[in-house]
Amino acid sequence: MPGTGLVPARPGMAAAALWLGVLAVSTGAIFARLADAPALVIATGRLAIASLLILPLMGMRHRSAIRTLGRRHLLIAVVSGAFLALHFATWISSLSYTSIANSVLLVNTVPIWTALGGLVLGIDRLDRRGWLAVGLAVIGTVIVSAPSADLTGDGLLGNVLALVGGAAMAAYLLCGRALRARLDLVPYVMLAYGVAAVILLSVTLTAGLPLLGHGTATYLALVGMALIPQLIGHSTYNWSLKALPATAVSISLMGEAVFASLWGWLLFHESLPPATLGGGVLVLAGIVLAQTSLDRTRRAQDGGA
Repeated sequence: MPGTGLVPARPGMAAAALWLGVLAVSTGAIFARLADAPALVIATGRLAIASLLILPLMGMRHRSAIRTLGRRHLLIAVVSGAFLALHFATWISSLSYTSIANSVLLVNTVPIWTALGGLVLGIDRLDRRGWLAVGLAVIGTVIVSAPSADLTGDGLLGNVLALVGGAAMAAYLLCGRALRARLDLVPYVMLAYGVAAVILLSVTLTAGLPLLGHGTATYLALVGMALIPQLIGHSTYNWSLKALPATAVSISLMGEAVFASLWGWLLFHESLPPATLGGGVLVLAGIVLAQTSLDRTRRAQDGGA
């Protein structure tokens, strides 16, 4: 199963598993709203609890894999965790200043940054169908979120934080793509989540924010964040990076905008205009197009082998 590291991440299986990951990650904004604590405390709790839950899975085999990593790969792991920490610190903070719709709209610019990063780094370059998939998903996300979004005024800081969170997530995925070729899932997520947790804990303590005394409901929300959007959602993304380009994974992430908007409507009575349906169709079409583009590329490679 995704998350165990015991099943090979084949492209077809990875593409299907991404739908589970998207649904799981889309609950993150809901848990963040339910947690009555500063944004940095929420981000720290999410990553710290997730890291502690992974520890029993490490075992001697996975510890040996980490010990044998070269300096370059260890550096990539630290950078990956740093970008993950930046993503959560900025994205969760954005929810205190702007709506779920605004935040999800801007944080889901991830495929744009990932595609541009792939061009610069010369990895996982997109063909025309891939760029079309990015375009469809971005346009769909704008249609889903824009009617209830307000990118000016008091929410400007939240919008900037969400945008930075999207760029940081793209960098995290590109690092993960490089490391997953060398590491199994369990040691990789232990390194990435662990580094992110340590960084966030250090920043939280330096800022003098209390980790205790936030109430039972808040700590239950943090456990929910660690279990569902982190261990199920993000770990499924990381598992998929073994077989899929980072941009393809990031396009799938944009389905989060559709589901998060639905959660916001159902639980927080945020507006859900009729345009959401049309935008959601475009987002899903972009995800499907990205996956069919991968299938076509894979068949061409197999036929030419």
